[in-house]
Amino acid sequence: MEKRQSIAVPGVKHKNPIPSGSKRGPFLATGAISGTDPSTGEVPADLDRQCALMFANVREILKAAGGSPEDIIKMTVWMRERSLRETLNRHWILMFPDPGSRPARHTMTSHDLTPPIEIQCDFLAVLAED
Repeated sequence: MEKRQSIAVPGVKHKNPIPSGSKRGPFLATGAISGTDPSTGEVPADLDRQCALMFANVREILKAAGGSPEDIIKMTVWMRERSLRETLNRHWILMFPDPGSRPARHTMTSHDLTPPIEIQCDFLAVLAED
């Protein structure tokens, strides 16, 4: 089996020495992905914009690894408050419009998110083999 490969995405990198994603064979896993604006490095205060950027960052990581949203099989989402779920669900449906082909999702509240971060996710994807 091939060696593990770090996936780096400009603007979607951690402050710690952690890659945007890690790929081995057809599997792609990520660490936490927030709604950071890759052009500024800032997290907007607006939850709707954070969700849009979070899913855009997910797409960029998938693209860098040779995948697409269709390859995601599980996503975990942390949000500051359960009341934010409605906004998340709107963006979820935009990312995964087909109700017959959506990944599993687990959403949890976390008060450990560093302000202004209101939401973040990670995912596991199985990429098509070449």
